[in-house]
Order: sequence, then C-alpha cells, then structure tokens
Amino acid sequence: MSAHRVTGLARAISAAVLSCGMLFASGARADDPVTLTLYNGQHEATGKAVAAAFEKKTGIKVLIRKGGGGQLANQIAEEGERSPADVIYIEEAPPLVKLASQGLLAQVDPATLAQIDPKLSDDQGRWLGITTRVRVLAYNPELVSEAELPKSVLEVAEPEWDGKIAFVPSSGEFVGQTAAVIRLNGREAAEEWLIGLKAFGSTYTNNVIAMKAVENGEVGAALINSYYWMALKREKGELKSKLHYFADGDAGGLASVSGAAVVKSTQHPKEAQQFLAFMISEEGQKVVLSKSPEYPVNKAVAADPLLKPLDQLKPPAITASEIGLAEDALDLQREAGMN
Repeated sequence: MSAHRVTGLARAISAAVLSCGMLFASGARADDPVTLTLYNGQHEATGKAVAAAFEKKTGIKVLIRKGGGGQLANQIAEEGERSPADVIYIEEAPPLVKLASQGLLAQVDPATLAQIDPKLSDDQGRWLGITTRVRVLAYNPELVSEAELPKSVLEVAEPEWDGKIAFVPSSGEFVGQTAAVIRLNGREAAEEWLIGLKAFGSTYTNNVIAMKAVENGEVGAALINSYYWMALKREKGELKSKLHYFADGDAGGLASVSGAAVVKSTQHPKEAQQFLAFMISEEGQKVVLSKSPEYPVNKAVAADPLLKPLDQLKPPAITASEIGLAEDALDLQREAGMN
C-alpha cells in the first residue's frame, strides 16, 4: 500500500473516531430510542396512563407537558416550527380547531381516521376524536325533585332555579354548550340564558368541585359532563346524586369530543402517528376509559354500563368542527359578565 493511501486511510479513521467522540459526548446515538413530547390538555391521570401504556407496548418514550387546552394551543402557536411538541391531546375540541386553522397540525394518517365515525374528527382530517361525552344535569334528589327536572337547558336560567343551579363558566365544555345554544336557539335566547344563569346560579372554578357540591348538598344541580359524575361514583361507590338527560336535540345534551393531533413541526412524524393510532385501538381506548369514563370512539370497546348507552341518546346534530373556535360564545359570555 502506498504511503499516500495509508495517510488517506488514517485521516478517514481519525475523522470517524472524532465524529463518534462528538456523538457520544453530546449524549446522542443513532440507535437511541425516540422520545415523543405530549402536550397534555386532558386530565393528568388520563395522559399519564395512555403514555405509559404506549411506551410499554412500543418502547417509545413519552415526555408529558401538562396544561390547559387553550394554554397549550397558544404555546404551540407561539413556538411555531420550534415547538418541541409531537402530539397534543385536548379535553375539548376548540383549541384543536384553532391550531388547525393556523396550519400547525399535520394530517392524521387516513388509515387511522377511517377507523372511527367521521363526525368525531376534523372534517379535513387534521385532528382525531379520542372519546366522546355528553352534557347532563347532575342533581341531588334531596334538593331537586324529579317533577322539577327540566326538558331544556334553557329552563335552568329561570327564577324557579334561583340558588339551585351550578355551572363552570370558564370550562371549555360550558363554552361549547353556549355555542350550541346560540346555534340552536339564536343569539338573543343564548344571551338571556347566560344572564339568567349569572343571576340565579352559582359559579364554580371547575367541574369536579361543582359535582362534589351537588353530592354534598351545597347546591341542587350542576351542568356538567357525565363523566364527572362517573368519576365520583368510582371514587365513592354509592352516590346521593343522579344524572338527568335533557330532551332529544336540546343543547343541554350536547355531545362533544376529546381529541388529539400530530403537531406539524414534529421531528418524529411516524412515531407520533403511531401514538394516535394506539389511542383509538382497543387497548388504548380501554386505558383511556379506565381513567376518564367517557364514551369510546372505537365501537369494539364498551362504555361503562352505568352511563346511558350512547345509541339511546339523541344529542343535537352539531359537530365539533361546526362549533369551531366558539368565539361568538366567548364574546357573549363576556357581554353577560361571566368572563
């Protein structure tokens, strides 16, 4: 071998060694496992459970950042292409609608979208419904009799409900319900409803506290999602309170979705899509429902038998995409002095 070739080979080996040294020094290796960053706007226990189950099944690590849905959506918008988020999981749809409108979400794998009802996802395939839930009236029979139970959610804003009704104006679920009232009954009726609730109702900072207030007899009834009652029942066993479902098609029985999406700037699109697919698989759905007793989007998975079967409910025919950003609802709540 010529001296020139030996020198060239030595230089190549030296460069390779230097490169490997730099790689190890930085802590990065080509065969390092992928770590996904999940922005979790769902309940903390739910996000942790599904992340742990996914990691156990695939070996893909999941780092969780917890926050409110709107807060996390705004954070992704501010971070833009620099966002470390790979997946965002939100308790209600409007923050996902906002991110989609800003072009910050990737298209969901069509094979994943095809597994669930199209009404439960974005109409352009940019986010995916993970579970569904319905709005109900949780009531304490010691304070509210069956004869008093309303057919429409509009009735609880009447003087007869003075001191008996609770609600959480800051929650995304209530904002969505306000949007449904606007869509079904008109802006004027929605404004009267909000003004009545503010005058005769009691406001709470979150749905868990409102639900416990009903159970403890502090207030007669509360506008909540059904899973808050279910969660308390799992915790305590027998409850004094009961669930009342509003009349078919009424805004009081609005069905909504908890959804997830792949952030467009992700550096791990394959693994992020894999995470979404896991969430709607039978295994993933059972994990989610073990922490958040909602209705599954996977028809092969049964909901908790204590919940009224979804096929027996007739919520208003309003999709999450139609509610959109619920900006009109937020504006109306501000005008009514709620936010």
